[in-house]
Amino acid sequence: MAQTKAKGNYRTILRYVSGSWRFYLLALTASMLATVFNFLSPQIIRFTVDSVIGEEPDKLSGFMLNFYQAVGGREGLRSNLIFCAVAVVAVAALSGLCNLTSRISTAKASEGFVRRLRNALYAHIQKLPYQWHMENQTGDIIQRCTSDVETMRSFVTNQILEICRVVFLLIFAVSMMFPMNAMMTWAAIAFIPIVALYSGYFHKKISKKFREADEAEGVLSAAVQENLTGVRVVRAFGREKYEIERFDEKNNLFSELWVKLGYVLGAYWGVGDFFTGIQILTILALGTIQTVNGSITLGEFLVFLSYNQTLSWPIRSLGRIISDLSKSGVSAERLSYILNSEEEQDKPGAVEAPMNQDVSFQHVTYRFEGEKAVLDDVTFTIPAGSTFAILGGTGSGKSTLMHLLDRLYDLPEECGKITVGGVNIQDMKRSWIRQNVGMVLQEPFLFSRTIEENIASVLPVQTSTEDRLSQVKQAASIACVDDAIEGFQDGYGTVVGERGVTLSGGQKQRVAIARMLLQKAPIMVFDDSLSAVDAETDSSIRKALHENLGGSTVILISHRITTLMQADTILVLEDGKIAEIGTHDQLLSNNGIYKSIYDIQMNQEDREAAGL
Repeated sequence: MAQTKAKGNYRTILRYVSGSWRFYLLALTASMLATVFNFLSPQIIRFTVDSVIGEEPDKLSGFMLNFYQAVGGREGLRSNLIFCAVAVVAVAALSGLCNLTSRISTAKASEGFVRRLRNALYAHIQKLPYQWHMENQTGDIIQRCTSDVETMRSFVTNQILEICRVVFLLIFAVSMMFPMNAMMTWAAIAFIPIVALYSGYFHKKISKKFREADEAEGVLSAAVQENLTGVRVVRAFGREKYEIERFDEKNNLFSELWVKLGYVLGAYWGVGDFFTGIQILTILALGTIQTVNGSITLGEFLVFLSYNQTLSWPIRSLGRIISDLSKSGVSAERLSYILNSEEEQDKPGAVEAPMNQDVSFQHVTYRFEGEKAVLDDVTFTIPAGSTFAILGGTGSGKSTLMHLLDRLYDLPEECGKITVGGVNIQDMKRSWIRQNVGMVLQEPFLFSRTIEENIASVLPVQTSTEDRLSQVKQAASIACVDDAIEGFQDGYGTVVGERGVTLSGGQKQRVAIARMLLQKAPIMVFDDSLSAVDAETDSSIRKALHENLGGSTVILISHRITTLMQADTILVLEDGKIAEIGTHDQLLSNNGIYKSIYDIQMNQEDREAAGL
């Protein structure tokens, strides 16, 4: 089962090799030709030693025999040994040219493979469900898309070609060695099964150690990413020492795993070196005895030693290939996890229904896996074009309602339904829903770009520069952030830091509101997105939104009564259930949760800001 899974992982990755096969074939062909030329050099040296300098009869035919006779045979070559030297240099040059071709072709093939794999990973991650991103750490995902991709590059570029090259070299070497001396050839290849056996034994151990080390690297990357993202919190609470100790703990574990892996690899290489040394000594001893006995010539002995050295190299390289194969198997599994994760899918025949209609939640119940219900039998309707407010404590299910509406979470069929204009949103295209439901979160995300680029990111690409800036400024004005932007030295060209760190919390929220306004969605959700602004600015923004949103359906989520009190309908959630619903005046007269919160929050400043 595990072997079948491993093959499936490799197939998942290797399909991105398509498009580079011609370069891989060219690289392999050039590498094989280089091997052939490398084997010719010892033969030239053997011929020179035995048949030119020595008196052994020459065994030439075809072109080589014609050339040999043309230069005057043995006496001619003895007088012009430069010809033998030139032949060695020419063969070496051809080998070098083949190696150059192989490396260039390999580089083109590997870059094409890695480019396609990276593009596939990035595109696939964009289509994975929101829940998948919640369950996987960002640092680990990044590590898989960088370190593991490079490991697979090495596997496809080096290991696969190396295996093919080693197999060809072994076959070619043995075919050249057998005619020279069968006994010594058998002695040389007798060690190959031994190497294969202990390589298989170590393969399982190495794979396990590599998996543990790779997973630990993912945890370490996640810790670094989390610390850098939350650097302001770390500084604000003086948590530097704690974070350093936390990193040291994970780093020490990572280092210990690599040390343990080093022990296993060291043992493997040590055993490999031992058997390789024994093999070389065996051939050297047999060759010396055969030469002294006259069974082979000195030239043949030198050639055989050269071929055996060439043969022992791939035997030794099996260690590196095995360890790299183990590592690539782990990386293939980790990358396949991403690529095989199921993308968000629309139902067959999904529609694009009008969104400027009533929004209805009907007996909605939702729970995260292994937890109690976040929402419990929630039913209400938001009339089209109205302003609907939601109030509730932390964990009452306010944001979950909006995530379900935007289909960031999917509502199971047996858990109620959400409709827009009577059409179940499960029957609509996700892209259509998200295009028509604009959302501003309490902690909005801004890209490390200019303020103008952040706000205009929802506009069509073909929008002219002049029209784009005009729309951006209009949206910023409605969001009451234009004055603040104009106060910056570079105005709308100001580059915000990573995640908008150079802006205040209120400025980030207002820039995010401006960005959402440009979406011109028929349904707009403000999920506690005015929490970082003062009451006066809150009032100004709400007034501007009321005057400019036209017929859009507005959903306000907030802990602040002044933000919600002007809404057409106010929903109060408690522990995932509807506690109260009605207008501001109706809820005040109920003397329930809403009235209690109102009495606590509405001090004199808030009353004046609200015009009471």
